[in-house]
Amino acid sequence: MRVVVDTNVLVSALIGHGKPRRLVAELLEGHQVVSSRQMLAELVDVLSREKFKEVEKSQVSSFLSILTSKAILVTVKRFFKTIAEDPDDDMVLSTAYEGKASHIISEDRHLLNLKRFGGIRIVPVNEMLQLL
Repeated sequence: MRVVVDTNVLVSALIGHGKPRRLVAELLEGHQVVSSRQMLAELVDVLSREKFKEVEKSQVSSFLSILTSKAILVTVKRFFKTIAEDPDDDMVLSTAYEGKASHIISEDRHLLNLKRFGGIRIVPVNEMLQLL
């Protein structure tokens, strides 16, 4: 399975110990996780925000290192403008399209409301865990 994991799920996987962490670990071990430089930059930006200052830099570095070593990084050449309410979500769609992903895993309502994008299923963490 080729999947794109949205930033909100990655952040939850890093700072929590629940389903997002279990899902991301399982995906990185047994499936193809697709990302892009833009999505990784967004992850770094989010994790540098004040509300995540409790997260140790070494933990963030380790997480990013694992993610970049195991993920397939794609170059986004075609940018979609689909979600007017949150244009950052368009990068997730564009990355999934370029990476020929079968699924996008997100907890973002703008993405989840789409349900599908060009044949790519958009599902929350719980549903993806059931699919696996």
